[in-house]
Amino acid sequence: MKSILIIGLGRFGRHLCRKFMSLKNEVMIVDRDEAAVTALADEATSAQIADCTDENALRALGVKNFDICFVCIGSDFASSLLITSMLKDMGAARVVAKASQDIHAKLLLRNGADEVVYPERDSAERMATRLSAQNVFDYIELTDEYSIYEIAPLENWVGHSIREIDVRNKYHINILGVKESGVLKPLPGGDYRFTGNEHLLAMAAREDAKKLLRRI
Repeated sequence: MKSILIIGLGRFGRHLCRKFMSLKNEVMIVDRDEAAVTALADEATSAQIADCTDENALRALGVKNFDICFVCIGSDFASSLLITSMLKDMGAARVVAKASQDIHAKLLLRNGADEVVYPERDSAERMATRLSAQNVFDYIELTDEYSIYEIAPLENWVGHSIREIDVRNKYHINILGVKESGVLKPLPGGDYRFTGNEHLLAMAAREDAKKLLRRI
């Protein structure tokens, strides 16, 4: 269980709160909008109405006590930058800030953010990748180069084992798991034989994935 501070209760902040709570973490939510705090107060561990651009108000939250501090202010970049910088100055262990533009991300990282997220961009890219490529059922970007793709096996793989196909050397992908009938089987061995009914969770470089997907 971790202790989480979420500053800013827009769509991203609300989703973060609900997800972290569902995973049994302790979550404090903060926003200067009373209505936003009141609407979510019953779902969080604790809630506070405060303007976190005020150094005294931010310090009063006890930011050192949280494992992760999220700055989820999307509409006011100046406030997001100021809060991020003050959090690190106050000794916050880890600060994750929301950004909508690359220039914002660079400034946030230079001013104390340990990590920057682009929720709208990432969601759009994930959807575009999934819907533009046939037989890509889901997609998770790990880095700029590597991603995990949920795909169907090639037709000529059916009935053969991972070892027989020599998937890693021939196609340059790593099969991390197999999903069949809603059941996930992680890290299948070389003797696993493709049935044609499963989905594969395959990690691959972008270019290798494109080559493979053209074959499906």
